[in-house]
Amino acid sequence: MSDQDLEARLRRLEDLDEIRQLFIDYGQLLDRGDFAAYAQLFAEDGELMIGPLGRAKGRAEIEAMMSKVGGSGGSLHLITSPVVQLDGDRATSHVMWTVVNRAEDGHPLVGMVGHHEDELVREQGRWRFARRRGFVEIPSAMRR
Repeated sequence: MSDQDLEARLRRLEDLDEIRQLFIDYGQLLDRGDFAAYAQLFAEDGELMIGPLGRAKGRAEIEAMMSKVGGSGGSLHLITSPVVQLDGDRATSHVMWTVVNRAEDGHPLVGMVGHHEDELVREQGRWRFARRRGFVEIPSAMRR
């Protein structure tokens, strides 16, 4: 194996690892309610489309939209089954998500289950969401 092949393989593994961390950061920042940091996970002109919440383009709009929704400490997002297709400085992905809430009796309650379809871009050396579309597979059964 040539040094060039080895470098390409290493770069691929590093890219996949950084993208998987992006998914984890997404859920953790959402759960903490840190919407300023959450918006930084998106490219400068990134776009977020989440069904009933709406659509936002650019970090300021994304932060504002998520701030209206609110939330912190009341739910946990589990991000699973990532499938990532790399293409140079761009990538696409499909990940599952599950929202777990605390029921009135303190026990865990699955809030919703769905998936994200993503377009990712390397921007200023970091992987970011260029476009993130959220889909609900199993809607919330929680009473509000």
